[in-house]
Amino acid sequence: MTTAAATFSLILLNGGVGARVGAGQPKQLLKLRGIPILVYTLVTADRLPQVGQIVVNFPEGWRREIEEVLDAYAISTPITLVPGAPTRHSSVREMLPHCEYDQVLLHESARPLATSADFTRLIDSPWQNVALMSPIPFTVAPVDPETHMVTGSLDRARLRNVQLPQKFRRSDLVAAHEKALSEGIEYTEDATLVADAGFPVHFLDGSDTNLKVTSPTDVRMATVLLQGERDRDV
Repeated sequence: MTTAAATFSLILLNGGVGARVGAGQPKQLLKLRGIPILVYTLVTADRLPQVGQIVVNFPEGWRREIEEVLDAYAISTPITLVPGAPTRHSSVREMLPHCEYDQVLLHESARPLATSADFTRLIDSPWQNVALMSPIPFTVAPVDPETHMVTGSLDRARLRNVQLPQKFRRSDLVAAHEKALSEGIEYTEDATLVADAGFPVHFLDGSDTNLKVTSPTDVRMATVLLQGERDRDV
């Protein structure tokens, strides 16, 4: 659903195959409660009046199946389909030129439990660049993978588990990707990318239920969590 108040493009990362799930198809097409994983974020975004465009990428060879999902669930927000790139980092970079708005929300279809409240908190935040992040509930340590040596210690209180969705000023995100490209650096997510490029990035506390579906166990956990939601109407 869009109105004149729309000020955001949503980049929805959807180009991975998700081989670890072992389903013989992209994991975003797997069904939770009888509904493709991809649909949960699409429906959530479709209900946000601030989102005027959704840019979705797709795995090579799977465009028709993604289009069938979009048609079946009658998403009213304008959608731009973009071929998937070799990496997550390059996918965002190649989707950015298709964004029509000066503000960007970034999410991935593999996180179907992100709610409209999660997106709204980012949208309403006074910060231009902000990500959901959650405390790390376990101890982590820096190591040398080659020697199997522990090389020091890390203060858990100063670390966060990076989540999505995230919000960025489009020009900041574009500049950060251009800088990374010129330096030959690839990132696994964009909050640290933008921060390393010299732009201020803030965080809001996320939720431990906003999990990323990457394995069969995650599929089962997401199904249970979705069954517990009474306000999710997809």
